[in-house]
Amino acid sequence: MERLPELDTHQLSTEQRQIYDDIVASRGGSIAGPFAAWLRSPVLADRAQSLGEFCRYLTSLPARLSELAILITANQWRANVEWQIHAPIARREGLSDKVISALQAGEEPPFELADERAVYQLAQQLYETRRVSDEAYQAAVVALGESAVVELVGILGYYALVAMTLNVFKVELTDQHHLPFAD
Repeated sequence: MERLPELDTHQLSTEQRQIYDDIVASRGGSIAGPFAAWLRSPVLADRAQSLGEFCRYLTSLPARLSELAILITANQWRANVEWQIHAPIARREGLSDKVISALQAGEEPPFELADERAVYQLAQQLYETRRVSDEAYQAAVVALGESAVVELVGILGYYALVAMTLNVFKVELTDQHHLPFAD
């Protein structure tokens, strides 16, 4: 059960309406996920939506690696909606079923690609210890480049915000029969 009532789009403030229209236009006609919660604070919704657009579509990372970072974050926060939305995208972008299954199970995946391993190691260390070793950092810079490592940290931070929003406000999809993480 979601904690926030469904927004009545006929009662949005002018500021909310503008941001709502921007979100709907940029996201294919939907405000699924955290956006309905964020619209309660129009400035936050506007800034988060812009950051999300960059993190999702405009970084220098291949979509396969961005989706890997998102799934690592979804697993860390046990964010069902984030996982349900992004696991199929990750698969479509070339992340292997073995990697996706291991992540969901909370296990280290059997990576075949160095760039995936570098993303995983940096993200896992950051989530587990709140720091990143020199070795993991250097491996990420070698595999991705310095600019992409900065963007990777941005992706991790943004999707942690998404996961927190989803979890706090109990945002759910209609398919509750196949939840990736038990509460």
